[in-house]
Amino acid sequence: MSRQSKGAPSEVQVAAPSEPPPERVAPAEPALERRHASGGRVVLVGAGPGDPELITVKGLGWLRRADVVVYDRLVAPALLEEAPAAAVRIYAGKARGRHCIPQSAISALLIHHAEAGRLVVRLKGGDPFVFGRGGEEVIACRAAGIPVEVVPGISSAVAAPAAAGIPVTHRGLASSFAVVTGHEDPSKPAADVDWEGLAGGVETLVVLMGAGSLPTIAARLMAAGRPPSTKAAVISGATTAAQAVVTGTLADIAERARHLSPPATIVIGEVVRLAEDDSVRVEAVSWWTSRMLPLTPPQASAIIRAHSLPAQTVRERVAPVT
Repeated sequence: MSRQSKGAPSEVQVAAPSEPPPERVAPAEPALERRHASGGRVVLVGAGPGDPELITVKGLGWLRRADVVVYDRLVAPALLEEAPAAAVRIYAGKARGRHCIPQSAISALLIHHAEAGRLVVRLKGGDPFVFGRGGEEVIACRAAGIPVEVVPGISSAVAAPAAAGIPVTHRGLASSFAVVTGHEDPSKPAADVDWEGLAGGVETLVVLMGAGSLPTIAARLMAAGRPPSTKAAVISGATTAAQAVVTGTLADIAERARHLSPPATIVIGEVVRLAEDDSVRVEAVSWWTSRMLPLTPPQASAIIRAHSLPAQTVRERVAPVT
């Protein structure tokens, strides 16, 4: 319809079409458009242990550019809000005995969307390569010729103990630690975790996904020679508002922590003592300070002077800008 000037007679002329109109094609959803000229890619991003603020800056940057986000059960809901509003969000969470999408189907989803030219962020709790099956997804993407990148995340293996005030290593108490799964694939012909070897092989033992197996784990460690009096802790909902910590010994931790809900991280070793009472913390600090070389007053003054800024430099740094 042509625009007429005011007061001019209104006349509409419709020309006969010289050829049939083109077939109408429904537009693609905004999040599914091919917006990456170089082709799609998959980025595995570690979301951290639970607190949304513990994702890395790099991981957050990829999330904010995503066309598709495939996320796990333990990813904080607040992180999903960081993705573009038009991004497609696909839940691929797993709980013990309940997988909403088989692992092979998850890998197929990543490949499908990347082949369509989309930026796919695979958002995983903790670190993608610490019991996150990230390695399987990387292998699948590479086999399909899909560019793939991994952004490491903070694993609950170290974050959960830290949030509970438990260092996994500490001078005088533990110089080694091991991270193992408490839930192995039941379809395997034999278990891979050597509990008997771990009983005396490392000082701090961190068990992930082991809440349901804690009675068995404790029994096997004690049977292999780990003293029943060994300190132990269970941290549930680490780094979130629902965090709960129960401490005890290898002999009674299963009973003490049976009311806690997964996800839970188990810590076994004398470092747990550092979170239990102040007297132990003072004892540990005393052990460390007793091994420090004493400084004479002149030596202390020399160190202070060596690490101090000249007075003129200090004045320059605090001088007002005019």
